[in-house]
Amino acid sequence: MRLGEKQVLTVVKQVAFGVYLGNDEQRVLLPKKQVPEGIEPGDPVEVFLYKDSDDRLIATTYEPKLTLGGLAVLKVADTSKMGAFLEWGLDKDLFLPFKQQTAKVQKGDSCLVSLYIDKSERLCATMKVYHLLRTDSPYKRDDKVTGLIYDTSDNFGIFVAVDDQYSALIPKKDAVGRLRVGDRIEARVTAVKEDGKLDLNLREKIPEQMDKDAEKILEVIRGYGGELPFTDKADPEKIRQEFGMSKAAFKRGVGRLLKERKIEILEQGIRMK
Repeated sequence: MRLGEKQVLTVVKQVAFGVYLGNDEQRVLLPKKQVPEGIEPGDPVEVFLYKDSDDRLIATTYEPKLTLGGLAVLKVADTSKMGAFLEWGLDKDLFLPFKQQTAKVQKGDSCLVSLYIDKSERLCATMKVYHLLRTDSPYKRDDKVTGLIYDTSDNFGIFVAVDDQYSALIPKKDAVGRLRVGDRIEARVTAVKEDGKLDLNLREKIPEQMDKDAEKILEVIRGYGGELPFTDKADPEKIRQEFGMSKAAFKRGVGRLLKERKIEILEQGIRMK
């Protein structure tokens, strides 16, 4: 009997509250409300094994959203000081320990998780799924993809599961804007590494992106009443915070607006015309 997996077991005994599955040495209860009609001893039944709220092994014919070793995006049903509880598709929520979270989750969040058996022989969820993501995606450079952010790193950037299954990264230099674990994003493939992992960028190629950046710059200047209190010589981090773009992209956008005569550069700022 394999905890956390779907398997076919044999009916060995019928009782008033269900049927027992297994063999003479190991038995597990399938509750009465889930027993297929007309079932008899010796018949096979496909079930999933988990532990109930009293920590007893139990069988179910219901389909869980996640099985052992798999991946799934589950919604946070509730949280506690010890961790979070995820909607699993069974009569018991799946526990996500605090130490297995790559970022603190809140009720209503969605997170990509895998299922594992902890030291107490209980099924739990983990957001540490990097090693489970596939590296055989069908995508190539410049393809548009969607994915879920599942982890972040100050050293490397933003880790993304493309299609919730393929390993990808937004490198630190391209990780602009407010990105957090649980966000679903659209991005462009900038590289397919030798190991099959993808590099992503949220921005378009430079010619297409420049128009969007220029419009964004105008929008921010309007928010300042028509005059931005700094120029394209400002600190890169300030530009990143205000515009969600790199200093190089900001300078290209400003150049586009100058060429179109929509702005003028002052000694201490940029003014709309």
